[in-house]
Amino acid sequence: MKRAILQLTILILVLSISCNKKNTSFGDEQVLVINDSIKKWLSKATNPLSQEWERKLVFEKVNETLKSISNDSVKAARQSDISLAYFRLQDSTNFKKANNQALKLAISIQDSIRIAEAYWDLGGYYGWPFIAKRDSAYYYLSIAQKIYSLKADHLNTARVLRAMATVQTTIHDNTGAMVTLIEAIKLLKPLGDYDRLYEAYNTLGIAANALNEYDQALDYYNTALEYLDKTDKPGENYALLYNNIGYVYLTKKEYEKAKPYFIKAMEQDSLFDKRPSAYARVLDHLAMTNLYLGEKDNVGKNLYHALRIRDSVGDLEGLSLNYYNLSKYYQESGNTTDAFIYAQNSRDLAREINNNLRYMESLKLLAQLDPENVIAYNNEYISISDSMQLEERQIRNKFERIRFETDEALAQNETLSRLNMLWISIAAGVFLFALSLLIIVLQRIKNQRLRFQQQQQEANQEIFNLMLSQKQKLEEGKQTEQKRISEELHDGILGEMNGVRMILLGLNKKGDQSAIALREQAIEKLKEVQEEIRTISHELNDASYQKFNNFMISLEDLLKSVCGPAELNCNFTYDEDMDWDQLEGTTKINLYRIVQESLQNCVKHSEADTVYLSLETNEKNIVVSIQDNGIGFDTTFAKKGIGHKNIKSRIEKLKGKWQLKSAPGIGTTVRLEIPIEQISQEAKKEISLPKDLQEV
Repeated sequence: MKRAILQLTILILVLSISCNKKNTSFGDEQVLVINDSIKKWLSKATNPLSQEWERKLVFEKVNETLKSISNDSVKAARQSDISLAYFRLQDSTNFKKANNQALKLAISIQDSIRIAEAYWDLGGYYGWPFIAKRDSAYYYLSIAQKIYSLKADHLNTARVLRAMATVQTTIHDNTGAMVTLIEAIKLLKPLGDYDRLYEAYNTLGIAANALNEYDQALDYYNTALEYLDKTDKPGENYALLYNNIGYVYLTKKEYEKAKPYFIKAMEQDSLFDKRPSAYARVLDHLAMTNLYLGEKDNVGKNLYHALRIRDSVGDLEGLSLNYYNLSKYYQESGNTTDAFIYAQNSRDLAREINNNLRYMESLKLLAQLDPENVIAYNNEYISISDSMQLEERQIRNKFERIRFETDEALAQNETLSRLNMLWISIAAGVFLFALSLLIIVLQRIKNQRLRFQQQQQEANQEIFNLMLSQKQKLEEGKQTEQKRISEELHDGILGEMNGVRMILLGLNKKGDQSAIALREQAIEKLKEVQEEIRTISHELNDASYQKFNNFMISLEDLLKSVCGPAELNCNFTYDEDMDWDQLEGTTKINLYRIVQESLQNCVKHSEADTVYLSLETNEKNIVVSIQDNGIGFDTTFAKKGIGHKNIKSRIEKLKGKWQLKSAPGIGTTVRLEIPIEQISQEAKKEISLPKDLQEV
């Protein structure tokens, strides 16, 4: 069951690491104020000087304030702080509730750091002496350690490894603890974190001392002291380290070397006020050292002083040791009765807190103090020793299994991750192939459109060139006509007028009948010249009003080419006062194409015999109408083909609008309206003139 939970937890963590964590950098000023307030309140709640009722009020305020925070990441961080606060107060009931809430919230938002913190606190909780579930403690700490390792958080990985090593030392797995601590030290050294290196080497010394490797233990403690000198840690840390060094010498029975270290530990500033349990431990060790040195004057006093301190702070482990040392003191003093009582107290308390080592030491002491029951004590000692060895072996095996299963779960998740990456790669490949195919298809469509536009441009250019050619022919005709008129005026009229002028000059001085006849002939000749000039003028005027122009000729040719073969009667009317050749080139081309498309539709579909084409102008628009008398169709259900789309596209280019009117039996009408803006400036001027001025 636990293995399944572990694998599931690791999977969640691995996935959460791959996800983007919700943003913890909140910019809301109000949230920042609330966040800081909660931290201050929790600091006050964990102050040893705070009263129970004060702590209760503070936690109620914190929990109420926490409800007002909407940012899940901030809420998860503060819930983790609440869990830690209860942990430091060793309030097991409230800690379990707060820790459970913190873990659920962290998992819900996939906040791997808060998940690791929750498991870290939970591991510490199961490591408490009055809980003493070492396998559970190690299990949850190992999960936290794996999360930090996956996050490449080397500092917290090392810190949790040290906590795991501490759990290992409690069940006398000191060899395993040393391996764990060395792994932690490898992570800490590149970071240059002297505080954590001091703690790691200090714990390493404890493990080595438990293995009776005293010289190695002293080396580790001295290394810890070197790192401690590089930190800003307070004096009580020196006291604890000096106590540990002294305890090595005490264990080796080198009492004269042990005593100076215990005295140095006692001399550290405010040790009693800041760390009363540590002060009691040092005082206890100093008293026993003095006892073994034969300096018994203050031994009992110091042991009782240490006992009272430990009792006041609830240090059950220390109390058990204190009872044992008092028993040894009274044994040395010859007071076997009190020695027996304190040995029993030590045994009973050791059994209560599951300290089997102290329990066995107490049994050995009781066997010495109560010879009548020595067999019973020895049997119980052997039973406890076998049971303890079996239990510790089982727990060590559990530790190994936890490490194995954790690594196995990670390996499975790595395999799963690689498989997921494979599927993601395949999916990405398929997607890229589809995308490439889509791009190719779209590019081909685009190329076809470009080719179509190019063909349209070529066709429009051809029409435009045709119009230019026709206009050039018209200009040539005009030039020929002008040359003819010039020749007529020069060779005919001018010659005759010169002849008449000469006759009249010769007759100025004559008044006879012959001269009079000649004058009459000259006058008659002038009348003929006048009549000839009028004839030329009329011819020129007729030519000007006929307005043979290029665009209209093109449309007439279009009507003939389409309607002729189809045997359609064509009626073409247009505003003759409009200079259609002054339309914009784009307007003429698109208008020509629309008329062409409409005529072709008429030929193909209408079954008409007559078609009407008209081009008119008003103040705002050019109005073009293409109408036939064919069978018509229902525009509601008619399918709009490419022809209609082309007409719509062309009329949009001209910024105009068009209408298609038809019904069965009444023919079809296409009506176009093109704004004046599409007409050249000269044509606009002509349209704006009154009718009579246009003629002039």
